[in-house]
Amino acid sequence: MSVVAKQTIGGRKPPAPEDFSLVLGGPLYQLLLHYKLIEPPLGHVGWRIGVITAIAWLPLVVLTIFIGRFVGNVKVPFLYDFEVQTRLLFALPLLVLAEYLVYVRMRTLTAQFIERKIITEDVRPAFNAVISSAMRLRNSLVLEVLLLLLVFIVGPRVWRATLALRSDTWYLAPESPNLTVAGYWYAYVSVPIFQFILLRWYCRIAIWCRFLYQVSRLDLNLVALHPDRCCGLGFLGTVVFAFAPLLMAHSGIVAGYIANRILREGATLPDFRFELVGLAFLLLVMVLGPLCVFTPKLNRARLAGLRTYGALSSEYVVSFAHKWTCGGNPEHEALLGSGDIQSLADLANSFAVVKEVKLIPFGRETIMRFLVVIALPLSPLAFTMFSPEELLKRLISILL
Repeated sequence: MSVVAKQTIGGRKPPAPEDFSLVLGGPLYQLLLHYKLIEPPLGHVGWRIGVITAIAWLPLVVLTIFIGRFVGNVKVPFLYDFEVQTRLLFALPLLVLAEYLVYVRMRTLTAQFIERKIITEDVRPAFNAVISSAMRLRNSLVLEVLLLLLVFIVGPRVWRATLALRSDTWYLAPESPNLTVAGYWYAYVSVPIFQFILLRWYCRIAIWCRFLYQVSRLDLNLVALHPDRCCGLGFLGTVVFAFAPLLMAHSGIVAGYIANRILREGATLPDFRFELVGLAFLLLVMVLGPLCVFTPKLNRARLAGLRTYGALSSEYVVSFAHKWTCGGNPEHEALLGSGDIQSLADLANSFAVVKEVKLIPFGRETIMRFLVVIALPLSPLAFTMFSPEELLKRLISILL
């Protein structure tokens, strides 16, 4: 077993920064380790996706075939229930895959705080305490037990009250409030599995928010001259792309929900415009919002940098003007090729870097890339408004 796994299981030794992870721990992780569905630290991801998806989806295929509701005999047969298919065959695998991607992208995250000298030796003990606190929450038995109770007691009721179709479907008996045998499996096995994995991700996001907030409260060594224009914190803007599968999973769920309402209940895509805008906003806030906790520190570093390098620039400019424009030029020193000119230019570039420090450790490009990720699973819904041929003609007319 790897060092990471041993520290996760033992929980006695304070974790090294390079061992920080949002996903390597918790009772479910230990259970999957025990049944060889995880090869430490997080291997066998394909096998794990296959087993979890098979438990949630395959029995529904068998049961709906058995009761004759797989492809027909009801208004919404199982095969054409787009919400269920996207939830179990698209979103669920993505939620499992996201664990591996988050692990890979974040395993050196906290080490970068140290390598970039953002965390100095004086702050290192407090930084390690923040990491240990986050990992204790990640490994919490109480938290996962509460999630299990929630999804098995409340989850089926929430599904039937808010998401279930109000028509003759594969999971509801005709003219009866009782679920079919396939409906019972979906409500009490498939839905809780999906909800547990999803809520577990929300808990991880909450731990991530708390971790970043506590780090932002430390005495960070933020240098305004850093070329990333984020005082050295620019790496955080790239780490968050590990959450892309999580965003796509949410978009897929919403796409399936809307597709069912359009095809089965007569709704149109514009009817959901506010929901789609709200989805994009909430997902961006969920992923990028936690990074905004560093805004006060970045602002203070920027203002301190402007004062410091403003004073330095003024002192140099006054000396430069006295030497070269006010008659103070020393004899036999030529202006052409003088290092003073290059130093003046370098000073101007340095001051420009300080002036351009961003107050959030990500830029417009990051937002646009996430919007594309969110939009991809929703794009097939466009075919509910236009035929492929009409859509192609519209695109060509726009481009040409």
